Amino acid sequence: MTHLTNADLHCHSVVSDGTLTPEELAPRAKTNGVELWALTDHDEVGGQERAAAAARQVGLPYLTGAEISVTFANVTVHIVGLGFDPTDRALVNGLRQTRGGREERARQMGVELARAGIPGAFEGAMKYVGNPDLISRSHFARYIVESGHCPDTNAVFRKYLAEGKPGFVPHRWANLGDAVKWITGAGGVAVIAHPARYKFTANEEFALFNEFRAHGGRGVEVVTGAHSQADYVKYAEFCSEFGLLASRGSDFHSPDESHTDLGKLPDLPGGVTPVWSLLESRIQ
Repeated sequence: MTHLTNADLHCHSVVSDGTLTPEELAPRAKTNGVELWALTDHDEVGGQERAAAAARQVGLPYLTGAEISVTFANVTVHIVGLGFDPTDRALVNGLRQTRGGREERARQMGVELARAGIPGAFEGAMKYVGNPDLISRSHFARYIVESGHCPDTNAVFRKYLAEGKPGFVPHRWANLGDAVKWITGAGGVAVIAHPARYKFTANEEFALFNEFRAHGGRGVEVVTGAHSQADYVKYAEFCSEFGLLASRGSDFHSPDESHTDLGKLPDLPGGVTPVWSLLESRIQ
């Protein structure tokens, strides 16, 4: 598979905060021209068998995946793991611990949103949750739109759920070194997801990439739904600066909410080595 392969190695199902099942995502990816797919639910591998089976059914090459929430410099950073053994005990236990605080955080968000004039948000969000361990801000956003307080989920995040807004409750996630170790220990490759989203200073970003590499991280999402053309160029340069491989993924959550559908991203820029070149033996 070349760097022009239509790989989509970042998306979400109802197992975390997406709205489609793994069985709905695989044919959608295939129809959209995806040639290599990974389901990367947040802090969870519970959808992996289903996704692999659904991919097999439509003849779509598949890599296991997960998106792990990490706290770095007091910011939530996401690390995507690809091509690992989803039954690996240390990985499974690490993800369970990372998920552990979500319900408590969600209840607190409900209290804060009630103070901001949106009562019943925890109960409302729960209606959208496929897995109670994985209640997230996206579930609250869907309820807040449904209840008429905002026109769309982007507006909800801007007004209520981003840092410094009335419904934001911080959470301590996994440690960067632990997340990379769980992925690599299970035979996978760790990738920094959508780096342009973190709003780090140049020094903080350098520290993230440096530390990630020191722990054994190997890749960075260069082309992803949240990145601009300028971001593609910048993070392609980071690949050569830090000796990293380039990944590509839409971060698709829902037909109604996501800017970029599965398989609809531009190609990786020239001059980078795709992360899947390291993972040929892990493709199912």
